[in-house]
Amino acid sequence: MIALVDAGCGNLRSVQRALEYVGAKSIEITRDPERVASADRVVFPGQGAFGDCVRALDADGSALRQAINQVLVDSTPFLGICIGMQVLFESSDEAPGAVGLGHFDGAVRRIPDGLVEPDGAAVKVPHMGWNLARTQPGYDRALGEDRWYYFVHSYHCVPRDPSVVAARSEHGVEFAAAVARDNVLAVQFHPEKSQRAGLSLLERWLDASGA
Repeated sequence: MIALVDAGCGNLRSVQRALEYVGAKSIEITRDPERVASADRVVFPGQGAFGDCVRALDADGSALRQAINQVLVDSTPFLGICIGMQVLFESSDEAPGAVGLGHFDGAVRRIPDGLVEPDGAAVKVPHMGWNLARTQPGYDRALGEDRWYYFVHSYHCVPRDPSVVAARSEHGVEFAAAVARDNVLAVQFHPEKSQRAGLSLLERWLDASGA
């Protein structure tokens, strides 16, 4: 069973349809910590605010936080999407004081205002639209070749260990488009909105995780 985590901040049905399109079976949208902890694979999609997502994790005695932490250390294949990537870090400029899962050391920083593109155009925040994600050495198996994906975000992850960065993109600043370590892959872009490139990534993740 693939648990699609419902933390109240995800585009769940679109992600579910995309996974089904590439052949995933037995997908369950759930916020039940026991179902998440016992799943064969876990997908944590998210859009919205870091603080709202953390509050959802910490509702009901932080049971959902504990379940996801267990998944992360149990080697269960895990895919984080957008906020589902950011919440894997320790903190975010978006919600001072909110504590992330801390699976990756580092913080989530805002894309600065006032940046300028090489052609003189102002860099728009939020970053919204298609952008190239450049796969980093050693991550070809997880991500494949460089591809264009659809992004919607104003904040970006800054890992303390640069070796976990699986793909990089640029929008005024260079930023981590994906991170990976062991059983965990997380992406800042939205595969479910990225047409063939996104479907290919989901298919690759399913194949790698044995779905």
